[in-house]
Order: sequence, then C-alpha cells, then structure tokens
Amino acid sequence: MTDALNSTADAPQLAEPHLGAVLASAGLDAEYVRAEGNTLYQRGEDGREIPVVDYAGGYGSLMLGHNNPAITAYAKELLDAGIPVHTQFSLHPEAAELALALNRIISRETGDDEPFFAVFANTGAEANEAAVKHAEMDRGIRLGALLESVDSGLAAARDAVLAGSATVPAEVFTRVGLGVRAAENGALDELIDHITAHNTVQAARPPLFLTPEGSFHGKLVSTVQLTHYEGYRVPFQALAARARFVPLDEPGALRKIVDEERATLFGLAVEDGRVRLTEHESPVICAFVLEPIQGEGGIRELLPEFVREIQEICAEVGAPVVVDEIQSGMGRTGDFLAGTRLGLRGDYYTLAKSLGGGLAKISVLLVRGSRYQGQFELVHSSTFAKDGFSNRIALKVLELLEADDGAAYRRAAELGDRLLAVLRSVRDDFPDVVKDVRGRGLMLGLEFHDQSGAAVPPIAEAAEAGLFGYLIAGHLLRGHRLRTFPTASSPDTLRFEPSVLLTDDDITLLDTALRDTCDIIRDGYRRPLALPAG
Repeated sequence: MTDALNSTADAPQLAEPHLGAVLASAGLDAEYVRAEGNTLYQRGEDGREIPVVDYAGGYGSLMLGHNNPAITAYAKELLDAGIPVHTQFSLHPEAAELALALNRIISRETGDDEPFFAVFANTGAEANEAAVKHAEMDRGIRLGALLESVDSGLAAARDAVLAGSATVPAEVFTRVGLGVRAAENGALDELIDHITAHNTVQAARPPLFLTPEGSFHGKLVSTVQLTHYEGYRVPFQALAARARFVPLDEPGALRKIVDEERATLFGLAVEDGRVRLTEHESPVICAFVLEPIQGEGGIRELLPEFVREIQEICAEVGAPVVVDEIQSGMGRTGDFLAGTRLGLRGDYYTLAKSLGGGLAKISVLLVRGSRYQGQFELVHSSTFAKDGFSNRIALKVLELLEADDGAAYRRAAELGDRLLAVLRSVRDDFPDVVKDVRGRGLMLGLEFHDQSGAAVPPIAEAAEAGLFGYLIAGHLLRGHRLRTFPTASSPDTLRFEPSVLLTDDDITLLDTALRDTCDIIRDGYRRPLALPAG
C-alpha cells in the first residue's frame, strides 16, 4: 500500500496541472528541497544542492527568513511539550496575550489608545473576509437602530397631529414629492405611508464597499469582489459583495462616488407645534478597504492626500476604514504598519503572512472597540483559528521583531534603502527598459516598459498576454539563481520582498542579474533569455 501511494513514476499530474504547465512554460517549475535564511535550495542532477536567493519571500510572509532558528527551535519545544492545538470553544490565554501584544504595538505607532478586539483566522483572505462580514453586521445593526428611531419619530408626529398639538406645514409634503392636493388636505397617513415606502426602498439597498483601483484583498467569495484585477474578479462577480473602485490619482473622485451612492431616510419631528421633515444618512457604504502599499497591484503606495480624503469622507458617512496590512505590515517597510507614515488610522486592521514566522498559518482581524460587535464571535468561526501552536509562534515573532528596541524594523528600513538605490540605479542606466521603481523598505517593485512590440514574437505574445514578467522571473531563476515573481495585477512589475537576513552578496547578485536582463532587452533579445526551449 505504501509503495503504491508513493509511486509517481509515469503518473498523471492531478494537482493543479494547468498551473504546473504555466510554470514550466516560463521556466519556473522548480522544486526546492531545503530552505534557510534568505536562500532556497534545489537538488542538482549530481545530487548537490543549488542555492537560490529568494526575493519573493513567500509574497511577504518571510520577514524573518526561512526556518528562522529561534522560531523553529521554539516550535520544536512546543511540539515536544505536547501543547494542545485543537481546543475549540474553550479559553485561549495565549490568544488573549497575542491580542494585547498587538494592541501595544499599534497604540505605540499610531498614538491611538482605543483597544482593538481580535478575531483570529488562518490566512489573509480569511481575515479580510471576516472584516467584510463584521462590517456588514455592524452596518445592519446601525441601520436597524436608525430605522427604529425614524419609525418612533413618525409615530410621535402622528400622535401629536391627531392630538391637535401639532400641524404639518405644506412644504413637508412637497419636499418628499407629494403633490399640492395632499398638502392642502393635510393627508397625514398618506405622508407617513409615503415616507415609510421611501425608507423601505432605501434601507433595502445592498451594501457597497469602496476600495482603490489596483487593490487586492484575496480570492474568496467576498474578498475577490474587492480585488481590482478583472481576471480574478469577473468570473465570480454575481456571487457576493458590491464594490466600486476609486481612482488613485483623481482628487475628488471619492467624493463623487460617495455622493452618487448616498441614500437618505426621511423622518418627522415635532418642534414648537410644527412637524418638520428630518433627513438621515442611511449606511449604504459598508466600509472602505485599502492597502497602504498595494502588493499585487504593482507595489504602489497610497498618497497621504488620498489617505486624508478617505478618512475625512468615511468619518462623514460613518463608514469604517479597513486597513489591509497583510503584505505590507509586520515591520516590512521599517514600521510595524506601513500606514503609519501615511498618517493612516484604521477602524479595522488585518494582519497575516509574516505573523506566522514562516511556519504557522495565522491571521488576525483587529476591530476598534467602539465599532466591535461581540455577537460576531457567535456567528463567525474557523476550525483551525486561534490554535495553541500558531498563537504562541506569533508571540515569538513579535518578540523577535521588538527585540533590541525594534532592531528588525531598522534593519528592514536600512536594507530597503540599499535595495531601492540598486533598483533606481538600474532604472537610470536603462530608462528605455525600466519604466518605474516603487515601494518602501523590503516591499519594492520594478516595472518594465511594455514589450508587446518586441521584434521577437514569443516575447511580444507573452507581453500581450500579460505574461512578460513571468518570462523575466524564469530568466532570473534559470540564469542567475534568483527567485522573484511579477505582481498579479501588474504583470510587468517584479516584486522584491526579501527577509531581513538579506546579505551584501544577495544584493550584488540582484544588481548583476537585473543589469544582465535589461541588457538583453535593450539589445532586442539577440542574446536570448535563459528560458526552456520550445
């Protein structure tokens, strides 16, 4: 039985075969046998290990590197001690400790003393899904309270008019769209029925999420609707949340969208013996969800002016700001939160990736105390969330990041400055090849000019299909033993998200590899990229 299970010779590929074929076509079908620090190892034909410098960094999951010795030793200690993992529906003191530790760090960075309550999950997409669900529960509760208050006001106005202690001015009828006849007749029941019907329609409008163009928040049923790239979103657009994407570089665009989507509920109030019409903002906009630095959108940092506009308008309409720090957070940019330097203050935060130290699968949704709905904990859960192993690993990660007064953050900022200088030097020397360099800390991107007009048909075809970045990644892997990938929604942009264990030799290798690549492109591919034949 064991031999039958382990035999793969001549077996069909049944585990995501299409993806495997795509990887093979770009020369990215590598198998790694060991990982350490900022290096992955392949097995050569002669049996020796071949080192590959990892600039992909688990899409931002490896702030502290592969198999960090302190984390792996602690993991072994936990497992050897037989710590309970599956103890659902019981107390989890290590989760409470982790929530407190995250609160202390966020409070220190943002100056915000209000507590954030934690809901744990396994992946970033799950944390964002939980944020979407919680925001909708909160919106529903706020809407219900508003409708109850409005209905109470309508009833009080009716009682006052029937008792003869108040009258309804004609302009109240006309303002809600009733004709002169209703006003002249003082048709109170018609007025209230009209207002109630209007409010019912407005209250039934589905929730709307706002997010910037270029955003990526996961590929689950709800989160994929907040992901701008149509290739991920459109096949599933009928399934879940309604979203509108806000341009990054159009001042006033957010205001225009919010004004278009606003919904108003009418009410009645009695003052000095007269009934007046009241207007109330209905919470149609459920939340604004954003990444301080867009990962899959091409490593694009939001402008502080845009951030201020978001926060001002969301405060005006009562919508929470959900800050997705899944890829950008955990110290990667030199601060624990990438949004800190933008002046960004969230009502929700989501963290994942490096929170697990490269070993554990853990994420967290943090919700501002004044917005938190405790009953959410009874209707949302996850079998593997908040387990004893992952929470303890996350605590160890925070301990390592905070050690020596945040030395890891300073290291990330320093290495980021050096990498940025390398990328900018390459751009300056190859301006006809490199279009832009972006990012902060250890979250950087280099964008190539469009190659769909290349004289070499396979290159032009790949660029036209949005696959050029994958060909370049294949060349870097096969030709220079350097691993990275393009960003998903901006496939001409390569990402560089290494760990804080990056060495001088690693940086030199990147400089050499990029210059070789740019030289090939500038020379019209007369010297071919290191790609599979075919």
